Amino acid sequence: MTQENLKIDAERIEKAVHEILLAVGEDPNREGLKFTPQRVARMYQELLAGKNDDPKEHIKTTFTEQYDEIVLLRDIPFYSVCEHHLMPFIGTAHVAYLPDGVVLGLSKIARIVDCFAQRLQVQERLTDQIADFMMQNIKPKGVAVVLEASHSCMTIRGIKKPGSVMVTSALRGTLKKDPRTRNEVMTLIHKGKL
Repeated sequence: MTQENLKIDAERIEKAVHEILLAVGEDPNREGLKFTPQRVARMYQELLAGKNDDPKEHIKTTFTEQYDEIVLLRDIPFYSVCEHHLMPFIGTAHVAYLPDGVVLGLSKIARIVDCFAQRLQVQERLTDQIADFMMQNIKPKGVAVVLEASHSCMTIRGIKKPGSVMVTSALRGTLKKDPRTRNEVMTLIHKGKL
């Protein structure tokens, strides 16, 4: 069994959190902390729900449509967990594609973002995973994915720079190769933001 196919072990998380509480000098049996290990285990099950979610489940229904202009779903809220510090990063995804005879329902795009975001991640890989999945499975002429996120591992610890936002992009196919199409999609993504 590969690491990716392992289910989240809530009991093991509870034991680990109990140990962390002891390690930071807390009493895990005091009223406020008594059920913290269980709450943290449930939190990780929720935050990492995409770990065992197959994104292909979200594209079983597509529509044949001869639309040949950019389709953009902008401002999709997402959250993920940074694999370096196990702290959340929260942001907005913008996903565009240039159809080649197949279109997706809009909610499917948001579900694909969630499926990949709700795993231990780094933003750069998350951006690539969404773009590559769209290219390989929808087979559009091109894809653009732009993620903007605030990372708590940088805003509340370490360098402590609240308000900083990391932006990553992944462009594929025509949306990467054709400068006019690339500019059009970036203008649509940033419309009203610049």
